Amino acid sequence: MNTKIYPEKEDALTIGEVSRLARVNRETLRYYEREGIIDLPARKDSGYRIYPLDTVKRIRFIKRAQTLGFSLKEIMEMLTLRNDAKGATCRDVKQYAQDKVKTIEKKLADLKRMRSRLRELIAVCDEENSLNACPILDAFEEGSNNED
Repeated sequence: MNTKIYPEKEDALTIGEVSRLARVNRETLRYYEREGIIDLPARKDSGYRIYPLDTVKRIRFIKRAQTLGFSLKEIMEMLTLRNDAKGATCRDVKQYAQDKVKTIEKKLADLKRMRSRLRELIAVCDEENSLNACPILDAFEEGSNNED
Protein backbone atom coordinates (compact mmCIF):
# COMPACT_ATOMS: atom_id res chain seq x y z
CA MET A 1 0.00 0.00 0.00
CA ASN A 2 1.19 3.46 -0.90
CA THR A 3 1.64 5.96 1.95
CA LYS A 4 4.23 8.34 0.51
CA ILE A 5 3.86 12.07 0.94
CA TYR A 6 2.68 13.86 -2.18
CA PRO A 7 3.85 17.24 -3.24
CA GLU A 8 0.96 19.46 -4.33
CA LYS A 9 -0.41 17.92 -7.56
CA GLU A 10 -3.32 18.84 -9.76
CA ASP A 11 -4.51 15.24 -10.03
CA ALA A 12 -4.53 14.76 -6.24
CA LEU A 13 -7.85 14.91 -4.41
CA THR A 14 -8.72 15.45 -0.78
CA ILE A 15 -10.94 13.02 1.09
CA GLY A 16 -13.82 15.48 0.77
CA GLU A 17 -13.39 15.74 -2.99
CA VAL A 18 -13.23 11.97 -3.42
CA SER A 19 -16.23 11.57 -1.16
CA ARG A 20 -18.26 14.08 -3.19
CA LEU A 21 -17.19 12.79 -6.62
CA ALA A 22 -17.67 9.11 -5.73
CA ARG A 23 -20.88 9.82 -3.77
CA VAL A 24 -19.75 7.99 -0.64
CA ASN A 25 -19.14 9.30 2.83
CA ARG A 26 -15.70 9.76 4.32
CA GLU A 27 -16.13 6.83 6.67
CA THR A 28 -16.69 4.58 3.66
CA LEU A 29 -13.37 5.74 2.23
CA ARG A 30 -11.61 5.08 5.52
CA TYR A 31 -13.25 1.65 5.72
CA TYR A 32 -12.13 0.80 2.18
CA GLU A 33 -8.61 1.85 3.15
CA ARG A 34 -8.61 -0.37 6.27
CA GLU A 35 -9.93 -3.32 4.28
CA GLY A 36 -7.39 -2.82 1.48
CA ILE A 37 -10.06 -2.19 -1.15
CA ILE A 38 -8.41 1.08 -2.06
CA ASP A 39 -4.76 1.93 -1.57
CA LEU A 40 -3.78 3.91 1.45
CA PRO A 41 -3.58 7.48 0.28
CA ALA A 42 -0.47 9.59 0.30
CA ARG A 43 -0.33 12.37 2.85
CA LYS A 44 0.42 16.04 2.60
CA ASP A 45 2.97 17.49 4.98
CA SER A 46 -0.03 18.55 7.07
CA GLY A 47 -1.14 14.89 7.35
CA TYR A 48 -4.21 15.29 5.16
CA ARG A 49 -4.99 12.40 2.85
CA ILE A 50 -4.33 12.93 -0.87
CA TYR A 51 -5.91 10.51 -3.33
CA PRO A 52 -5.12 9.97 -7.01
CA LEU A 53 -7.99 10.55 -9.45
CA ASP A 54 -8.22 6.80 -10.11
CA THR A 55 -9.61 6.36 -6.59
CA VAL A 56 -12.93 7.84 -7.69
CA LYS A 57 -13.10 5.45 -10.63
CA ARG A 58 -12.34 2.48 -8.38
CA ILE A 59 -14.99 3.47 -5.83
CA ARG A 60 -17.60 3.91 -8.54
CA PHE A 61 -16.69 0.41 -9.82
CA ILE A 62 -17.14 -0.96 -6.29
CA LYS A 63 -20.49 0.75 -5.76
CA ARG A 64 -21.87 -0.38 -9.14
CA ALA A 65 -20.80 -3.97 -8.44
CA GLN A 66 -22.47 -3.79 -5.02
CA THR A 67 -25.74 -2.71 -6.62
CA LEU A 68 -25.63 -5.99 -8.56
CA GLY A 69 -25.25 -7.97 -5.36
CA PHE A 70 -21.51 -8.55 -5.24
CA SER A 71 -19.86 -8.58 -1.82
CA LEU A 72 -16.73 -6.57 -1.11
CA LYS A 73 -14.76 -9.82 -1.06
CA GLU A 74 -16.04 -10.76 -4.53
CA ILE A 75 -15.35 -7.26 -5.81
CA MET A 76 -11.79 -7.43 -4.49
CA GLU A 77 -11.31 -10.75 -6.28
CA MET A 78 -12.55 -9.25 -9.55
CA LEU A 79 -10.35 -6.19 -9.12
CA THR A 80 -7.40 -8.48 -8.49
CA LEU A 81 -8.23 -10.36 -11.68
CA ARG A 82 -8.38 -7.11 -13.59
CA ASN A 83 -5.21 -5.62 -12.20
CA ASP A 84 -2.90 -8.43 -11.16
CA ALA A 85 -3.87 -11.81 -12.59
CA LYS A 86 -1.66 -12.95 -15.41
CA GLY A 87 -3.58 -14.89 -18.02
CA ALA A 88 -6.99 -13.97 -16.62
CA THR A 89 -9.69 -13.58 -19.22
CA CYS A 90 -13.21 -12.32 -19.47
CA ARG A 91 -14.28 -15.93 -18.84
CA ASP A 92 -13.04 -15.59 -15.27
CA VAL A 93 -15.23 -12.54 -14.64
CA LYS A 94 -18.13 -14.16 -16.46
CA GLN A 95 -17.92 -17.03 -13.96
CA TYR A 96 -18.34 -14.56 -11.10
CA ALA A 97 -21.43 -13.15 -12.81
CA GLN A 98 -22.86 -16.61 -13.46
CA ASP A 99 -22.28 -17.63 -9.85
CA LYS A 100 -24.01 -14.43 -8.69
CA VAL A 101 -27.02 -15.17 -10.91
CA LYS A 102 -27.29 -18.65 -9.34
CA THR A 103 -27.15 -17.12 -5.86
CA ILE A 104 -29.83 -14.56 -6.77
CA GLU A 105 -32.06 -17.27 -8.26
CA LYS A 106 -31.78 -19.32 -5.07
CA LYS A 107 -32.63 -16.26 -2.95
CA LEU A 108 -35.62 -15.52 -5.19
CA ALA A 109 -36.87 -19.10 -4.83
CA ASP A 110 -36.45 -18.88 -1.05
CA LEU A 111 -38.30 -15.55 -0.95
CA LYS A 112 -41.15 -16.93 -3.08
CA ARG A 113 -41.43 -19.94 -0.76
CA MET A 114 -41.54 -17.66 2.29
CA ARG A 115 -44.15 -15.41 0.67
CA SER A 116 -46.30 -18.40 -0.21
CA ARG A 117 -46.14 -19.82 3.31
CA LEU A 118 -46.94 -16.44 4.87
CA ARG A 119 -49.91 -15.99 2.53
CA GLU A 120 -51.21 -19.40 3.60
CA LEU A 121 -50.91 -18.41 7.26
CA ILE A 122 -52.57 -15.05 6.64
CA ALA A 123 -55.46 -16.76 4.86
CA VAL A 124 -56.24 -18.99 7.84
CA CYS A 125 -55.82 -16.27 10.44
CA ASP A 126 -59.08 -15.23 12.08
CA GLU A 127 -58.44 -11.72 13.33
CA GLU A 128 -61.00 -12.18 16.09
CA ASN A 129 -59.19 -15.14 17.70
CA SER A 130 -57.16 -14.68 20.83
CA LEU A 131 -53.42 -14.85 20.57
CA ASN A 132 -53.61 -18.35 22.04
CA ALA A 133 -55.40 -19.46 18.88
CA CYS A 134 -53.32 -17.50 16.36
CA PRO A 135 -52.29 -19.82 13.52
CA ILE A 136 -49.37 -17.59 12.59
CA LEU A 137 -47.86 -17.71 16.06
CA ASP A 138 -48.68 -21.42 16.32
CA ALA A 139 -46.87 -22.09 13.06
CA PHE A 140 -43.79 -20.28 14.34
CA GLU A 141 -43.80 -22.35 17.53
CA GLU A 142 -44.61 -25.71 15.98
CA GLY A 143 -43.17 -25.53 12.51
CA SER A 144 -39.63 -26.27 11.43
CA ASN A 145 -37.38 -23.83 9.58
CA ASN A 146 -37.51 -26.09 6.53
CA GLU A 147 -41.30 -26.20 6.33
CA ASP A 148 -42.86 -25.47 2.92
